[in-house]
Amino acid sequence: MKIIKQIFDFYINSSIHVALSVYALVRMTQYMFNISHDDAMVYFAFFGTIVGYNFVKYDALARVKKLQMRNELKAIAFLSFVSLIAVGICFFQLQIHTQIVAVAFLGLTLLYTLPFFPNRKNARNWAGVKIYMVALSWVGVSLVLPILNAEIVITSDFYLKCIQRFILVFVLILIFEIIDLQYDDPHLKTVPQQIGVKRTKYLGYILLLIFCCLEIFNVDGNDNLSIHFFSISLQSIIAFIIAIFMFFANEKRPKYYTSFWVESIPVILWISLILLNK
Repeated sequence: MKIIKQIFDFYINSSIHVALSVYALVRMTQYMFNISHDDAMVYFAFFGTIVGYNFVKYDALARVKKLQMRNELKAIAFLSFVSLIAVGICFFQLQIHTQIVAVAFLGLTLLYTLPFFPNRKNARNWAGVKIYMVALSWVGVSLVLPILNAEIVITSDFYLKCIQRFILVFVLILIFEIIDLQYDDPHLKTVPQQIGVKRTKYLGYILLLIFCCLEIFNVDGNDNLSIHFFSISLQSIIAFIIAIFMFFANEKRPKYYTSFWVESIPVILWISLILLNK
């Protein structure tokens, strides 16, 4: 059991699980916009998430030498290095305009992690900014980049999907902020710190309702009523599952509540989408 727990902890701590969530969202984007044969984009997002998240989590501590290189951290460093090579290979298979936008999102990640401005902390520690930067990054990687790389014509459906994806990620982060409330620095001014846990949950429910309502307007001229009804039903199921996790979220929940179960939601949705369309 100890070995199984160590493997599972490595799976979580090395950001493989969160990368799988991003992978699932990219696959869902490809399904929604009928994109096929674009594995380079999928694996760019997957390995890029591993590199980005591990950089954000471990870089600052490593630079000030407060983090001892235990065996697990050495393994994470090795995985991140291999993932960086994979990201580079996938990057050069993307369209030029996709590469340019991807570099812009890389800049956002660096801004989030490194203190670029004099006498200022990195963006991760800017009061009230973290949740928006993370949500925008997820929208960019999981939706904007796949659409650009596939050279899909931008329509109103794209913008609605961006808003929905932002809301989806934003609400998931709210759950993280509720769980981490007792550990977060008060100066971060997270949503629960500013308005309290109960109001944060109400905000989450309202956003999920908006998330569902927006699907009514996601009508493509080629869609028939049955497909549109299926899409609305799927989005409603998504919102309901997230609302349940939001309802039971509190500061006493173990770390796996968010780091595994909440981050599993995109994967569950993707698998459900595959099974329902067989």
